[in-house]
Amino acid sequence: MTKEFEVRRPSGAPRMIGESAPFLEMQEHISKVAPLNKSVLVVGERGTGKELIAARLHYLSPRWDGAFLKLNCAAMSESLLEAQLFGHEAGAFTGASKLRKGLFERADGGTLFLDELATAAMAVQEKILRVIEYGEFERLGGSETLSVDVRIVGATNEDLPKLAQRGEFREDLLDRLAFDVVTLPPLRARGEDILVLAEHFAVGMVKELGGEAFMGFSDRVRKSLLRYSWPGNIRQLKNVVERAVYQSEEGAVSELIFDPFESPYRLGEQSASSSVAQPPEGGEAPAVHAGDSTADFKAAVAEFEIGLLTQALEKAQFNQKKAAEQLGLSYHQLRGYLRKYELLGSA
Repeated sequence: MTKEFEVRRPSGAPRMIGESAPFLEMQEHISKVAPLNKSVLVVGERGTGKELIAARLHYLSPRWDGAFLKLNCAAMSESLLEAQLFGHEAGAFTGASKLRKGLFERADGGTLFLDELATAAMAVQEKILRVIEYGEFERLGGSETLSVDVRIVGATNEDLPKLAQRGEFREDLLDRLAFDVVTLPPLRARGEDILVLAEHFAVGMVKELGGEAFMGFSDRVRKSLLRYSWPGNIRQLKNVVERAVYQSEEGAVSELIFDPFESPYRLGEQSASSSVAQPPEGGEAPAVHAGDSTADFKAAVAEFEIGLLTQALEKAQFNQKKAAEQLGLSYHQLRGYLRKYELLGSA
């Protein structure tokens, strides 16, 4: 049975789904550290849900009814990041026509989530450290020292201790941030959760499309979901499943596209023939006389590919999905080849 951790707060913490041991251990860790008035560092690969964990830390804390603000540090230059965090006085720089409160000021009494914290410039890191240690700062262009009570949750997919050793991240800031570190397990370590999450995303996509019910995954798709390594973790799983649901016909989802960029016309590919390695079982490839100096290479490749496509379609009784499986292609790759050689009329 799936265990769902939900916060019974008026604001409503984000819902998290899972039943694997790594997931449950992570949830227990979050539940213990969330009520403390301490900074926390969330570490994990891309797509593991660091922002979701930060929100959970906020809504499980005594600050749950305060502001929960977030900022991606990697998306900004040093000067813009500084202005966003600490605000500025009117006339502080060109274009600053009026006073603007920064995120620290606006998050007073709540939580500020700083994603990709490793990318922040050293000068900005020093100012963040001062807020953590003393709860004070000045707006850009101002002289008045402001006091705030803000809990900081930082996040990164970098090895901060190594960056600190190389002088690329402040060791004193790392010490203050790392009162406790919540390390998120990658999806490949949460095998029991993959199908549970996949079905959750599929049901949501069916509702978004106005459908009545999710008809499930075929056995082949379920095996593929479990075998895949998921380098993009939960974010990638969500994309793959939602894409499969909207592209599927009636009935169970029977095909997955892990790489939406796959195409016989993909930029940088030397030849679309690279993904067609072997002829279908029982078929023979047309003869290509590579030693003939007059041979037209492109024509020979085209003849070879057309032969493979035709044989596979005939063997599959012109069922394009079955023909694609025989050739080791996705359905959309096969359609690309058929369009290329104007074979759609025969399929």
